[in-house]
Amino acid sequence: MPCSKWISPTSFACKLIQHVARANAYGQILLGLDRPAADVSRGSNAHDILGVAAIIGLQQFPIVNASIEGENIHYHRHVNVGIAVALDWGLIVPVLKNADELNFLGLQRGITDLGERARNKKLKPEEVEGSTFTVTNPGQFGAVFGLPIINQPNSAIMGVGGIAKTPVVVTDADGNDSIAIRSLVHLTLGYGHRIIDGAVADQFMALVKKTLENWSEEVG
Repeated sequence: MPCSKWISPTSFACKLIQHVARANAYGQILLGLDRPAADVSRGSNAHDILGVAAIIGLQQFPIVNASIEGENIHYHRHVNVGIAVALDWGLIVPVLKNADELNFLGLQRGITDLGERARNKKLKPEEVEGSTFTVTNPGQFGAVFGLPIINQPNSAIMGVGGIAKTPVVVTDADGNDSIAIRSLVHLTLGYGHRIIDGAVADQFMALVKKTLENWSEEVG
């Protein structure tokens, strides 16, 4: 989709099997425009950065972190991120509780710990419940992007496509264009239209994009 600044947060409606209206905000995000691809595509680091960007977006747009309870909208005080982990025998979604209170290192350690214990069957029952937002990573299997279905009672889920080095046009401070290699990732956001408007979902994705493209914190 041609767009400005490498993201097209255009929504298009579809329906879930449960007959709940859903839409997807879709966009391409250029990770770290001013840095080589190697800086942002090392193992789990890139996906930890994506997690931080999502949390920042959820804090700015709390409706994306909300859920429906009966006829009421429940705004959650904290961000509990469900991290989809593919196993040989299926899929499990451990939950990183109070992720909004963690710094980057804490988030990185938390995601790594949950993933390792999920694969070793060492998760506790309370560690796979209570999520308010979910992140899934179809890109690890080579997919360019995916269209994830909401993990209810969450109202939104972000799909992370494969991170690939891509030649792009980069404009310097003097307006001169050049070809450079950068890391490009496709993100999708599945969200429930019952409480999340398309404009809000687009703004959320735009903030995630901005955070990623202007990332400056050291990733170790």
